[in-house]
Amino acid sequence: MYTKMIQVVWGCFLLWNLNVASSQTIYPGIKARITQRALDYGVQAGMETVEQMMMEKSIPDLQGSESLDFLKVDYVNYNFSNIKIKAFSFPNTSLSFVPEVGIKVFTNHGTANISTDWEVRSPLFEDTGRVDLFISGAFFTGVLILSRNDFGHPILMLQDCQAQVSHAHVSFSGELSVLYNSFADPMEKPILRNLNEMLCPMITREVEALNVNLSMLEVLTKINNHTLLDVSLIDSPAVTENYMELNLKGMFYPLENLADPPFSAVPFMLPERSDSMLYIGISEYFFKSASFAHFTAGAFNVTLSTKEISNHFVQNSQGLGNVLSRIAEIYILSQPFVVRIMATEPPKINLRPGNFTLDIPASIIMLTQTQNSTSESIVSMDFVASTSVGLVILGQRLVCSLSLNRFRLSLPESHRSNIEVLRFENILSSILHFGVLPLANARLQQGFPLPNPHKISFTNSDVEVLEGFLLISTDLKYEQNLKQQPNAYGWENLNLINGFWNRKPAP
Repeated sequence: MYTKMIQVVWGCFLLWNLNVASSQTIYPGIKARITQRALDYGVQAGMETVEQMMMEKSIPDLQGSESLDFLKVDYVNYNFSNIKIKAFSFPNTSLSFVPEVGIKVFTNHGTANISTDWEVRSPLFEDTGRVDLFISGAFFTGVLILSRNDFGHPILMLQDCQAQVSHAHVSFSGELSVLYNSFADPMEKPILRNLNEMLCPMITREVEALNVNLSMLEVLTKINNHTLLDVSLIDSPAVTENYMELNLKGMFYPLENLADPPFSAVPFMLPERSDSMLYIGISEYFFKSASFAHFTAGAFNVTLSTKEISNHFVQNSQGLGNVLSRIAEIYILSQPFVVRIMATEPPKINLRPGNFTLDIPASIIMLTQTQNSTSESIVSMDFVASTSVGLVILGQRLVCSLSLNRFRLSLPESHRSNIEVLRFENILSSILHFGVLPLANARLQQGFPLPNPHKISFTNSDVEVLEGFLLISTDLKYEQNLKQQPNAYGWENLNLINGFWNRKPAP
């Protein structure tokens, strides 16, 4: 119920935002570039699967009426039912970009072997049986155009469809097969005519069925208990001779407040590369909006007890850490205490070539727990923790980890001469290093799910930090037996093959 309410609120907010933003330039937080290598691989990996899907496809019955002049029969009513594709092949297929339009699909020299039950009725006779239909010289060309609807979902349209089968051969089986095969040639022309009339409307219907799946994609997704992520398309994809580029909003919202952050995305350009199948650019704005949304939702506030800190010291202390642990036992752990760390501002994100840093301005309050369960403040101070962010792609997720670079402590003037307070200064960074960061990294291990369609995995992936954005370069691999974990974006439901041919919307 809560999820449905969020979706309704989001729909109203998006429509309002479209009106406000119609006169403003909106820049993406995420860019995705599909190269010609991806299209070539799609042909290589996809055609075998498409051929298998075609053989499993249910084909509607074919009915009609024809006159057989050579038999001096005014009409013969025929019905072909239980139509099954036994073999299907398009050996010469290509996909290519059409600048400023879309993706051109071209295939020819296609062949198919179709078996079906048949029934004929005429004034002179009627009969039933089994027949095999061999078709060859199948040709198809058309342009797939990708755009967006008002809610940022992708939409596919088929333009300039041309489809034709050049040759058909009918072979009857059964007791009277010799007789029927003797006049099969005249029957092939009406079969070809009916088949060619059906092809483009049938392909168009399949594209429309795929749009049902596309409309089910979640463009606003709950990432955790604090935030939502908007990955809607902000405009129609740009198409050049070498690639198609999609611009996604890539912005986080606090779960309880669908308000834009007090800053805007800035334009960024992906480098001109074509060695990988897919390039994903994740801008500094994406991470800044994530920082702001989590800060607004209170996600950066941490409370650690004596037991939790002790456990992390035991698990993580080695070498110098053992010394710091001993200091902690002497000065702090001799009595129960609580450490409260609260971010005072959204963490500051900086993406520079080869360097991803996160500065966390926060305050720390140390409280003792007395025997009557009341808390007494030992000290309160501000600090800035400067961390480096490590990045790696594991499976279909971008995983981040934090490591402490610097710890700058700001003590109140009234406490600067207090020896007891100064004793804490040396180990506060250790508490952060051995207590807080391990907790943060444990949560970050869940990673950010990357959008990938059904049974498509990333391979040969690389992440690099450029000026103002991350660049993920990856190839794609279709794996029939791939078992995917539920993806926060819902892209795993986009079954480009099974969903296409079975014409069932994604759940």
